[in-house]
Amino acid sequence: MSEEANQGMDRRTERQNRRRRHASRRGPLTVDVPTGYLAVGKVIAAHGTRGEISVEPFTDFPEERFASGQVMRLGDEMEKVEIEASRPHKSRMLVRFEHITNRDEAEALRGTWIFIPEEDAVELEDDTYYVHQIIGLTVQTADGQILGTVGDVLVTGANDVYLIKPAPGVNGGREILLPAIGEVIVEVDVAGGRLLVNLLPGILDPEDE
Repeated sequence: MSEEANQGMDRRTERQNRRRRHASRRGPLTVDVPTGYLAVGKVIAAHGTRGEISVEPFTDFPEERFASGQVMRLGDEMEKVEIEASRPHKSRMLVRFEHITNRDEAEALRGTWIFIPEEDAVELEDDTYYVHQIIGLTVQTADGQILGTVGDVLVTGANDVYLIKPAPGVNGGREILLPAIGEVIVEVDVAGGRLLVNLLPGILDPEDE
């Protein structure tokens, strides 16, 4: 699921098949996202000699999000930049910003996160959430057992996995991996700060089940 607009029947079908997924990124999030913004990419490396950068996208529709003319914010300084050109390259996007003209300038951006204002995002579909809405939720079962809090979200390909920091005495103190599938995720209550789950066999260590 993504903050991007629908881009045709094939993509709508893909979105419908990936229920209860987060928006705007892939893989574990290791950045403090400024209030009012969303992380949509991370600069991995310079590419070539003309200022192009390789970006790992954190959006389901990278070609649209990183299209020419799109305005982004870069890094801790939240520098405002405009995309001059972009193109897909394997699983990443090759992007050129207007003010970056050589490899040295591009290389200086390595590791920099790319943000957009939340108001630039399109309203999400049902059962779809931004990752910052999921992280920090209290995880509990239908009978009221508190399992812990969501510490991160991992994309595995078939479905997302919520990484749960266990509450004291739960799962022997070991991280809990919750697949983000309908059989497990019963309710996401963002306003109430709660994630209601159904524990399938094998989710907890056997001695804790």
